[in-house]
Amino acid sequence: MHCEFPKGLYSCSFDGTIKLWDYIDGILIKTFIVGCKLHALFTPTHAEDSVFAIINKEKPDIFQLVSVKLPKSSSQEIEAKELSFVLDYINQSPKCIAFGSEGEYVAAVRDFYLSVYFFKKKTTSRFTLPSSRNKKHSKNNFTCVACHPKEDCIASGHMDGKIRLWRNFNDDKKYTYTCLHWHHDVVMDLAFSVSGTSLLSGGRESVLVEWRDAAEKNKEFLPRLGATIEHISVSPAGDLFCTSHSDNKIIVIHRNLEASAVIQGLVKDRSIFTGLMIDPRTKALVLNGKPGHLQFYSLQSDKQLYNLDIIQQEYINDYGLIQIELTKAAFGCFGNWLATVEQRQEKETELELQMKLWIFNKKTQGFILNTKINMPHEDHITALCFCNAEKSEQPTLVTASKDGHFKVWILTDDSDIYKKAVGWTCDFVGSYHKYQATNCCFSEDGSLLAVSFEEIVTIWDSGTWELKCTFCQRAGKIRHLCFGRLTCSKYLLGATENGILCCWNLLSCALEWSAKLNVRVMEPDPHSENIAAVSQSSVGSDLFVFKPSEPRPLYIQKNISREEVQWGVFVPRDVPESFTSEAYQWLNRSQFYFLTKSQSLLTFSTKSPEEKLTPTSKQLLAEESLPTTPFYFILGKHRQQWDEKLNETLENELVQLPLTENIPAISELLHTPAHVLPSASFLCSMFVNSLLLSKVTKSAEEVPDDIDMEEEKESDDSDEENDFTEKVQDTNDTDLGEDIIHQLSKAEEKELRKFRKVDYSWIAAL
Repeated sequence: MHCEFPKGLYSCSFDGTIKLWDYIDGILIKTFIVGCKLHALFTPTHAEDSVFAIINKEKPDIFQLVSVKLPKSSSQEIEAKELSFVLDYINQSPKCIAFGSEGEYVAAVRDFYLSVYFFKKKTTSRFTLPSSRNKKHSKNNFTCVACHPKEDCIASGHMDGKIRLWRNFNDDKKYTYTCLHWHHDVVMDLAFSVSGTSLLSGGRESVLVEWRDAAEKNKEFLPRLGATIEHISVSPAGDLFCTSHSDNKIIVIHRNLEASAVIQGLVKDRSIFTGLMIDPRTKALVLNGKPGHLQFYSLQSDKQLYNLDIIQQEYINDYGLIQIELTKAAFGCFGNWLATVEQRQEKETELELQMKLWIFNKKTQGFILNTKINMPHEDHITALCFCNAEKSEQPTLVTASKDGHFKVWILTDDSDIYKKAVGWTCDFVGSYHKYQATNCCFSEDGSLLAVSFEEIVTIWDSGTWELKCTFCQRAGKIRHLCFGRLTCSKYLLGATENGILCCWNLLSCALEWSAKLNVRVMEPDPHSENIAAVSQSSVGSDLFVFKPSEPRPLYIQKNISREEVQWGVFVPRDVPESFTSEAYQWLNRSQFYFLTKSQSLLTFSTKSPEEKLTPTSKQLLAEESLPTTPFYFILGKHRQQWDEKLNETLENELVQLPLTENIPAISELLHTPAHVLPSASFLCSMFVNSLLLSKVTKSAEEVPDDIDMEEEKESDDSDEENDFTEKVQDTNDTDLGEDIIHQLSKAEEKELRKFRKVDYSWIAAL
């Protein structure tokens, strides 16, 4: 049996498997079971039937480079247990391993060591740089490595921003290295061009540097790439470069150092202060983006729409510099207004605080700065919210601060004949016994404002700004606060830092119920009474969906994430769903998204794994979802009728053929791309054998009464006829009534069997 070794995209995982994919169609071709945790994978061109992987043995921080032989087989799951040791004491990062020209050697770096293993000689050379004990060489640590494609030259990057070019490393005593230095911080990655005439480097400066002929003077720059360069790769043809960045972005670059395309995912910032918001106009997800910006991300098309520059200052990437942070943001008046808060604090007594209010411009289809307020509070702003009631006559904004006050801001019009002056001014300042104001929110109709002052919740009349009542359970500082909606608008919910969830009745001004729940995220659905609460436990994060009127949860999902969930938001659906299952009813009008500590955005899917079709499966089913064009009306109905008649005919056929969709050989033949299939000679025999019916007859218990076993045994048929087991049609008295059955002779039965093998299904289409 011969099977050519297929090419494609290889991936490895901590589950101990190596998978081969068809990256064009997104199809999994093979799975190689190695059996140990794999940290990185390498597929050098010189190794035809093996790959290299990084594994850890015994101690957690001791990693090894091993060669894994991939067996040739037609099976989809294959065991690959044959491992060959190559190098020890290496770094688990794939950027710290590189293979030399024509696969003669492999270089690995870790800490202050460079190790080179020669495959032919099977020897290892190790080179050491001065350690951090000497202040002069405190940042000599290796960070990445790359090998020249044609010469015996190794490039290494270091913590101090230097690049070292190693030569003559096949001799432990005659080796030399030269230094290139431009980066002021750590060198994140290195890559040689295909011809080897240029070396590419990148780091935290967000600048791609091209070193031509490995000379200090001959260098070119591509600056302002937006974020730290994490990885650099070169296309096999050498005409394109590619960089990946810390903000979840990929940039494709031409050979002349001109950016060709940008593939931007959800921007990853150092920390998300604003939380998750939904733009009422575009239905886009809004949160912190690149430094000083708000990003608008389309969840429907899974791409970034645009960035809104809030701080409007050039960002300087320096870890020692205290930056201006965008800490709060909120939409109001159905997307017509946007409020943002930015702050910078170098010392405890030096707080720089600024609030900006932006108005949506219909002509430019963007937000324009309307009002800028310096130091709106004397301390950090903890919360801000708009009154988004439909009957609200005047735009209103409320801010809460650690200075013990909450302020009400209203839009005023001071325009005259000389100029148009519409801006925001402070209308009311409230406080409660000098406690810090921690949260604020409006009721659905805008008539009430709830403001929490540490452990106490206060209710204010939004018409007169009079204090109506207070709630105090002494269960800890209020962490989250929200009103119920629709039929549950008479309830107010609060979650405390001590792990207590409280529900108050606003009509009776009393506690309705309370539950012990360590709530980290609490979000109301804007189109239903449902409220989602995410709690944190030692195992992970759990989701509870409930209505304030009922303490019993509608839906509970344990361990939705192993890490902490920091933010959540309900996204209204364009077209409401009609799920009848209790597990999905809370998702009828809105979809719930949540963001984890590692800034992974997750949501709940209502489709089962079987319903999630791959792109290739969708192509196979594309014919079933063709649009109703004129051709469809002419041919579609005729074909549908023909299929129905054909199905009826096949149901009455005497010969039962096997179901092709359950035959692995046919599935593999139809779903696997042609360029990765085994040889045709191997497929042909496997395909033909899968179509043959089994010779093994069923046992007496499994055979139905309508099969005449004695006649089948006594018939003397040809060899071709003996390869098939046919079912004889049931002709008992129940089906035929009182009709007389003519007993056929063996010769007549033999003649009839010949006609049964002829396909007459085409007659049904006439």
